Amino acid sequence: MNPEKFDLSNCDREPIHILGHIQSHGYLVAVLPDTYSIVHASDNIVDLVGIEADQLLGQSISMMLANTDLPVNTVVELLNVGRRNELWETMNPHRLSLNGKNWNLIIHQNQELIILEWEPIGDDRNIIINQQLIAQALTEVQSSRTLAELLKNTARRVKVITGFDRVMVYRFGADWHGKVVAEEKDDHLEPFLGLHYPATDIPRQARELYKINLVRLITDVNSTPARILSPPDWPVDHPLDLTYSVLRAVSPVHIEYLKNMGVQASMSISLLYRGELWGLISCHNTEPRFVDYPARQAAKFVSQLLSSALEFRKNKEDQISLLQYQQNGQQLHAQLVLSEDVVRALTKLPVTALHVAGATGAALLFNDKLYQLGQTPDEKSIRALADWMGTTSSETFLETNQLPHLYPPAEEFRAVGSGLLTIVLSREMGEYLFWFKPERIEEVTWAGNPNKPMTVDEDGTNRLSPRKSFAAWTELVHSTSEPWTEAEISVVVKLREDILQVVTRQANEIRLLNQRLQLAYEELDAFSYTVSHDLRTPLSSIRCYAEILIEEYGPDLTPDAQSLLQKVVDSTDRMRMMIRHILYYSRMGRSELDAQPIDMHQLLAGIREEIMVTTKGRSISIDIGDTPSITADPTMAIQLFSNLLSNAAKYTQMAPEGLVWVTGSQTDDEVIYTIEDNGIGFDMKQAGKMFDLFKRLENARGYEGSGVGLAIVKRIVNRHQGKIWFHSEPNQVTTFSVSFPIVPVVSKAHG
Repeated sequence: MNPEKFDLSNCDREPIHILGHIQSHGYLVAVLPDTYSIVHASDNIVDLVGIEADQLLGQSISMMLANTDLPVNTVVELLNVGRRNELWETMNPHRLSLNGKNWNLIIHQNQELIILEWEPIGDDRNIIINQQLIAQALTEVQSSRTLAELLKNTARRVKVITGFDRVMVYRFGADWHGKVVAEEKDDHLEPFLGLHYPATDIPRQARELYKINLVRLITDVNSTPARILSPPDWPVDHPLDLTYSVLRAVSPVHIEYLKNMGVQASMSISLLYRGELWGLISCHNTEPRFVDYPARQAAKFVSQLLSSALEFRKNKEDQISLLQYQQNGQQLHAQLVLSEDVVRALTKLPVTALHVAGATGAALLFNDKLYQLGQTPDEKSIRALADWMGTTSSETFLETNQLPHLYPPAEEFRAVGSGLLTIVLSREMGEYLFWFKPERIEEVTWAGNPNKPMTVDEDGTNRLSPRKSFAAWTELVHSTSEPWTEAEISVVVKLREDILQVVTRQANEIRLLNQRLQLAYEELDAFSYTVSHDLRTPLSSIRCYAEILIEEYGPDLTPDAQSLLQKVVDSTDRMRMMIRHILYYSRMGRSELDAQPIDMHQLLAGIREEIMVTTKGRSISIDIGDTPSITADPTMAIQLFSNLLSNAAKYTQMAPEGLVWVTGSQTDDEVIYTIEDNGIGFDMKQAGKMFDLFKRLENARGYEGSGVGLAIVKRIVNRHQGKIWFHSEPNQVTTFSVSFPIVPVVSKAHG
């Protein structure tokens, strides 16, 4: 057999949550929640209760504690209370005396099993000290004037609480490599402050666990882990999941990594920003070290204070930037409306396209002419860049802070254009608006060569081995700029809608569409209509035949056969719904507009009533604010707002209380309606496919939908010569805005 070929992604696939072992300083059993009978036990449990682990399997908790001085009822009552209230974490730890020694019992439930873990208890005097340290940390969080000061103070407090030799604050970059941004250490240790660590040091699945289990302790890298035993008939493909375990053993690769660093014990505490991993508080010790549960919780609380402070400060910075960019974007919109001259509005007035982002250069390629602002590549390079844009899949915008990595010719102008943000005005006509950020040359000092070495074991198997040297290894990073912020992306996406609205109004006079392309669009619409229409008849037949089989032969069919036939019926229903959506989408290009004034309060109230009926049983409210009337086709208006409000309601399912707000406002030339919700949000960097047919964003795939609704909304908006834009962030408020011109809409069908 040929040895397996490894690459760095092999580490990403290591199942570190089901290693089948725990650290040897504690003990573990897992019980069934209804009988409290033991189905998993660590093989060192004999040291705690005097009974071998294999003899406990299948027995009850009562039998396990029979030879100890711990009353069985004490543990059973803890389990009963935890099951009733489902508040395991808030109840932990439980201080219990067992055979003359005090222990912390930590309990949690996972995969229909209750897991009990025993750990030693630390010095009681530390509890009072830690409470004082937490109070001091809270004061420091409030008084720290700079981020560097805040991080340094946090590292110092965690070091005092945990007693580790070294405590570092480790911040992740966009590519998941990390940098030590604060450090508190014993004097004899060499400093790690400022060192970088490659993303492969903390692989993807480990980062995911850090978001779930916020504190991770490794007490002794040289100890032998205790194996978890299971009954002989336990399914081998269902090992005990230790995701939430405090005793979970350590990956052999990580153990080797720590030994190579000269670290005997470590502890990691997660730092989260908006639910995502911002960084870690990483603690190292040159001797084995155990930190008991209360002390770990105290350190965790300090880290949560830091996470809250990071979120508050970052939100404040983002809001200031977003407000400034939005104000400049609104000024550009006003200039576009007043002059209807795209070039003049974006490049010739005091507020230009350069003012809606933190770029040092901008370039508008429009009507085959180039207009440059600030520091940009030369004209030949920009036109070549536009040609390359036409070959990409970007339909709306593209952003990168490493343009030469995507587009190698950009190496020639990386000094002024390592970062690129582009909005697509017309791919067919090669019209784009570019923003550029300059190269940020950075000297990165790694903790050792970041490339993992390959070793070959005695049996000839290739194995990735952690680096053995952590001596500083320096390189210069080129062709990278400051990253684009979500505020910048949000504003330029809105600016694209403003520009296209003006361009659309001028289309009949100065921008005649290519006749063959127009014909192709019409034929494509007709084809989708015909295919969708013709599919309905055979689909209805399939459904009818399946229902006949269920009705006539149901009692004679096996349960599996009945289930399969029901799946056929359900699948045809979903297909019919998809066909209806496709038909409606295709008809948007042919049906005439019956534009008339619409009572928006009546329309929105009716949609709200329908949604509240379909979401009965959920805690959700839909608030309707001001409702100025619009001039639109009534049927299309109902379809548009039904899609937007239904989406808002759908994506608030995970919120404790779903909140949807809709309100309208009127300016001199348009009516704008805004729909907001407190649902799952989305990353603005995925916004380019928002209105693509059958395209769904990554975090929406777990929700029911066809990927057609927003495509219909976009087509309706275009038919009314309006515009639609949006702003969101993951797990934050999502805002969709749609505008209708006050001028009369031309009531004419077109493709």
